[in-house]
Amino acid sequence: MKLHRQLLTAAVATALFVPVAHAEIAVDVIAGSEITFEGLMQADGNWFDNDRADLNGAGINGKDSEFELRRAELVLKGKGPGNLEWVAGYDAKADKFLDANLKYKLGGDSNHFLQLGQFKQPNSLEELSSTKNNDFISKATVTNTFAVARRLGAGYGVGDSNWSITGSAFGRELTRNLAHGSGYGLRGTFAPINDKGNVLHFGLSYVDYDTDADTLRLRARPNADLATVRLVDSGNLTDTDRVSTLGAEAMYVGGPFKAQGEYYSSKVKRYDHDNYSASGYYLSGMWNVTGETWGYKGGVPSTGLPSEPGRGMWQLGARFDHIDLDDGRLRAPAVVGGAPIVDGVLGGKMDVWTVGANWYWRSNFKFALNYVMVDSKKYSTSARSFVSDKPNILEARLQFFW
Repeated sequence: MKLHRQLLTAAVATALFVPVAHAEIAVDVIAGSEITFEGLMQADGNWFDNDRADLNGAGINGKDSEFELRRAELVLKGKGPGNLEWVAGYDAKADKFLDANLKYKLGGDSNHFLQLGQFKQPNSLEELSSTKNNDFISKATVTNTFAVARRLGAGYGVGDSNWSITGSAFGRELTRNLAHGSGYGLRGTFAPINDKGNVLHFGLSYVDYDTDADTLRLRARPNADLATVRLVDSGNLTDTDRVSTLGAEAMYVGGPFKAQGEYYSSKVKRYDHDNYSASGYYLSGMWNVTGETWGYKGGVPSTGLPSEPGRGMWQLGARFDHIDLDDGRLRAPAVVGGAPIVDGVLGGKMDVWTVGANWYWRSNFKFALNYVMVDSKKYSTSARSFVSDKPNILEARLQFFW
């Protein structure tokens, strides 16, 4: 049996037999470090109402549905000695490392720190937010496409309760054969209003990195993580040098309501072709029906526990997501009756509406249900025209965390 399966079995057994009244398990104090153990298990189901493309055509069950254990994250955290903190995380399902780093708080200030190892890079409000508290089952299409997630590197952050500046230099991902490309990132946030249950947040970020083997491909699933088909796709851009992405973000929390949005503009420098540009954005709104609100720290929101654990916390939400991978045009065919000539890249455009409900029960369980409505359009060389594809997807998630 593989090592990661043994680790997963042991971790689940430990979590199930230890009373979990909170979202972490205290392990011990070793060499002045207070060690805790956390975990996240997510199981998803997707049911596809296909239009043109068979969204799970590579599925193994031969049906218009897919079921999968999405995450099995095991995380050890240490606090101390002194102002030192460390974390070592591993996803036994994906067989890859998560956060694995050391952080030193300068002067004991949590908003002023040095960080070394693998961590989420300073960009994207949604990417930096906790996976277990994502508002929707799938992150926004633009987040999955443009945001830079965990990479090995060094970071520095400074700030106060209502502002922050974070910078980093990074390289490859820790797990072999995953994301590569050295670069740097910078994110600044400002919250002119920052009271309990009343937050107004703005942020800007910029990342620039080298492409792996001078090849880049931008493509996106239709907000369904178990779909095997991407409805928008730039294709392989084989003469790329660097990618730079500018991100803008805003969020407002007013008691049980939260609204947030992000915009991304990405530019790809190419050697032998015109440079390529792509962009997109999302807007979302959440309502805690049971009255709870959100916390805010370090430029990132946090989801609290239910005010009445037995009743749980109910959320309703909606999100609109738009991505544009077109940066080109069609020219008249060279011969009468021939195919139009594509100048540039026609990767397609996609709009996605998602509506959903979440139920956080007690301190360790979450149940989520989403309905996704997709409207995509992409140029087809075989059809010699732009082709629309408008599927719908029902998604469900069961989650256990400690």
